[in-house]
Amino acid sequence: MKRVLIGVMCSAFVSTAITAHAAPDGAAALSIVQKNNCLGCHAVKMQVVGPAYQAVAKKYKNDPSAPDKLFTKVRNGGAGVWGEIPMPPNPNISDADLHTVIAWILAGAKS
Repeated sequence: MKRVLIGVMCSAFVSTAITAHAAPDGAAALSIVQKNNCLGCHAVKMQVVGPAYQAVAKKYKNDPSAPDKLFTKVRNGGAGVWGEIPMPPNPNISDADLHTVIAWILAGAKS
């Protein structure tokens, strides 16, 4: 009985872990960045005014605090990380949408 219970618990844990780390929805993320005018300064593969999303993914690849850093940076704006041109704050994007976009960027911004 213990083996069955442990097996069921392990299956539930693995299923939850896979769901929690599922690849972000690129179409949804692109829709969000279009709707919030992010593409006026950023592109997926090349620098525009700000860095390319794929360059951001590369820079923060091994930084476990990257989601929080980027959330704060996008929400409040800032300058100095990618050059002198400041990024304006983005207070109107919802937290959920911002988390979706950041997850997509950090996953490599695949369109």
